[in-house]
Amino acid sequence: MDQAVLDFLQDKREIHLKELFEFLAIPSISALPDHKGDVQRAAQWTADSLTKIGMEHVEIYETKGHPVVYGDWLKAEGKPTVLIYGHYDVQPVDPLHLWETSPFEADIRDEKIYARGASDDKGQVFMHLKAIEAILQTTGTLPVNFKFCIEGEEEIGSPNLPTFVEENKVLLSADVIVISDTGMIDKGRPTICYGLRGLCGLQIDVKGAKGDLHSGLYGGAVQNPIHALVQLVNTFHDIDGKITVDGFYDQVQPLTEDEKQAYDALEMNDESFKQQAGVTELFGELGFSTLERLWVRPTLEVNGIYGGFQGEGIKTVIPSEATAKITCRLVPNQDPDEIVSLLKQHIEKNKPKGVEVNISLFDKGSPYVTPFDHPAIQAAGRAYEKVYGVPTSYTRGGGSIPIVAAFDQILQLPVVLMGFGLPDENFHAPNEHFHLENFDKGLDTLCHYWYELEKSI
Repeated sequence: MDQAVLDFLQDKREIHLKELFEFLAIPSISALPDHKGDVQRAAQWTADSLTKIGMEHVEIYETKGHPVVYGDWLKAEGKPTVLIYGHYDVQPVDPLHLWETSPFEADIRDEKIYARGASDDKGQVFMHLKAIEAILQTTGTLPVNFKFCIEGEEEIGSPNLPTFVEENKVLLSADVIVISDTGMIDKGRPTICYGLRGLCGLQIDVKGAKGDLHSGLYGGAVQNPIHALVQLVNTFHDIDGKITVDGFYDQVQPLTEDEKQAYDALEMNDESFKQQAGVTELFGELGFSTLERLWVRPTLEVNGIYGGFQGEGIKTVIPSEATAKITCRLVPNQDPDEIVSLLKQHIEKNKPKGVEVNISLFDKGSPYVTPFDHPAIQAAGRAYEKVYGVPTSYTRGGGSIPIVAAFDQILQLPVVLMGFGLPDENFHAPNEHFHLENFDKGLDTLCHYWYELEKSI
């Protein structure tokens, strides 16, 4: 790569920060109807910026919710095409009084940019724009072809993006998808997340009598819905934490030896993890390390359980109903619909006597994984190492980003999660910030990546 590209970024740094501050000043909170106009302004800002850096066919596509912004540059004949995904919407800022400075007036303190969206995801989207601009301005061309798909609903679950992608598969066709909406495991430790767990969940409502009953008049003669619910929930796991739902593990894809070695290289410290979690000991499925339990093994968790009298003191009743909320984190090759079906069968099989049990479903998303030895993943690793000077860490994420799985399923392309945030940057919380070190090094890394990718796929 030409040194002039990196020099351009250094020379334009103050101008770029000023432009980023303009982007961050738009309160594009997708969850709040009062900010619909601001979300539209952010879409227009994104479109204008794509045009400014030299992208073509820039268009704002309306959806049933907030718009999707598209643009492309397709002049690298015979070279790979990259689809860059990101989002211009942000989380609400509440509680406002905990912010040290205004969330939409970016402020630099301690070599960090403080503002809502600085890390998630405006700052990282902006870096893609400026990296491509630097290459195009200094060389007159680009090493690969580019398409952009920047949406305004990620923070509310991307309800309309899967339909947009399905209806525009030709428009969005590419060789690889690159997303910078994740982070590094620690300061100075570049990280590529090559897999995410999927998600499915349901609510269990247990109904007994038509109303609460006096425990002195009825206790011992009728089923207590709380007792029944606890009995039912207790059937989901054995004493060592293994999930006992028939068929739950049947499709789980085992970890490869190369992946195990990559995880060992991360030198996960269980003692530090216990301190971080605030627990005295760890618990989980036997035969697996902490990282394996977090990243490559499925879970079934009770997220909430309630029923009966909740006030101070005691009220001697047998409650008429009780509820539990259950979610499962899923791994390749588990199908959310199949897991929900297995859960329903298990609940029916283990339903206690004397109560009615109803089930309602939550949102779901499929797991995703791109093999970490894929050429596009390894090219990203080399780009990180050139800039950060240390080996790249390869991880999976314990959480879920349903749109990533949707991209994988609809477009059937490898996904490279190439993020530059840090775990302590308060995304979704007051005082969100983004380290300038990763802003600078991230720009250089992206520039190196496009040239590495040109040679790799």
